[in-house]
Amino acid sequence: MVEKGVFNIPLLSNELDAEIQHKIDMKTKPQGSLGRLESLAAQIARLQHTLSPCTDTAMHLVFAADHGVCEEGVSPFPQEVTAQMVLNFLQGGAAINVFCRHNNVGLKVIDAGVKTSLPEHPDLVSCPVASGTRNFAQEAAMSAGELAQCLQTGAEMVDCWAADAQVLSLGEMGIGNTTTAAAVLAALLNIPARDIVGAGTGASPEMQVHKAQVIQAALEHHQTHQLSPLEILQSVGGLEIAMMTGAFLRGAALKKLLVVDGFIATSAWMVAYQLCPHIRDYTVFAHQSHEQGHQPILSQLGIVPLLTLDLRLGEGTGAIAAIPLIRLATAFLNEMASFDDAGVSQSA
Repeated sequence: MVEKGVFNIPLLSNELDAEIQHKIDMKTKPQGSLGRLESLAAQIARLQHTLSPCTDTAMHLVFAADHGVCEEGVSPFPQEVTAQMVLNFLQGGAAINVFCRHNNVGLKVIDAGVKTSLPEHPDLVSCPVASGTRNFAQEAAMSAGELAQCLQTGAEMVDCWAADAQVLSLGEMGIGNTTTAAAVLAALLNIPARDIVGAGTGASPEMQVHKAQVIQAALEHHQTHQLSPLEILQSVGGLEIAMMTGAFLRGAALKKLLVVDGFIATSAWMVAYQLCPHIRDYTVFAHQSHEQGHQPILSQLGIVPLLTLDLRLGEGTGAIAAIPLIRLATAFLNEMASFDDAGVSQSA
């Protein structure tokens, strides 16, 4: 069972809002001229409850797992690729390794349920709940106990590896997980599967149609319109997505800035959001994925992400690409002179 209190997310105080905005407005620039960086700085200052916020320390956790729904032929890649890509992470050769290195972001890889055995490695945390999920086209992806274990483990990963981080971002790896994420989001938001399914790792148009059919049939089989967010996650979710949900909730409970990556990370965040809507105050959406379903979901939430780079790699690459912008937002607030400091006259 998930320990009581692990996911208690505090409401943010508005006590400093006026002072934060005054500090932003008094910088040597026309008011509002730094655009989104100004609202981002205000959000981070409010979250940290300080006029001098800091985003120097950031941690990125990549959760990896396999998916039983691959039995339905929804991915052009075999499941063995999940473990092969994890090995690439551990060797430092993946995009996420490069992005984290160049942005001074810590990185750990979490085995949430990879089907193939993995070697011991200092950067690998082995805590598989199962050898992948079951095929949600035929049965529930996981048991209630497995879901609870995923949520608890996701929280523990934040406590273990991101306790001192001011910024927390999450990534994922798992062949078939765009199918799983699409199923979760379609169920949570009552969107037809055909409107949310995309190419994932390179599915052909014909395979995308098949993916949508598999998902829609599964949603009807599990009667997801009658289920709670956690029951949806149990029915059609992934082990890595469930752990990410727990990690997002725990990160907010510890008052960290949460940086959400793309389509799959959004599916985990959406479960957390439906459980605790004010997690949104802790959240920055890094980018709009090139995956078909991401843009309409962000639009439905009224969210404009920081970047639109046509990324659809996963791993959390889009989240790390946004880290420099997050740090620039706090840097200008802390280091830029005010009109009084610089002896610059304000407009009449």
